Amino acid sequence: MGYVLVLISSLLGVASQMMLKHSARKNYPSWWREYINLWVIGGYGIMVLSLLINLWAIHIGVLAQEVSIIECINYLLIPLAAWWVFKEPITRRKMVAIGIIIVGVIVFFL
Repeated sequence: MGYVLVLISSLLGVASQMMLKHSARKNYPSWWREYINLWVIGGYGIMVLSLLINLWAIHIGVLAQEVSIIECINYLLIPLAAWWVFKEPITRRKMVAIGIIIVGVIVFFL
């Protein structure tokens, strides 16, 4: 159950990042509307929910080390979601960077 919670948390983190990216791509009439709008508040709200779910998973027995390793999947999912939602290209440089991050996290926690 705890690992499912961590995966749900990861997906919520991806959704949060997409909401914040959507907000960043829009033009607003004033500087404060850039920060106080439904997309930003919703994105950070979902991010807080993701954090609380991670804490719950740790509370019920998932090791913090394992949560960190599972959360590493976000480095792959966020560029894929940005490609799908915003049509952002996934360049060779991004793929190499993602690979280095994932290998680094795995090596660090072994």
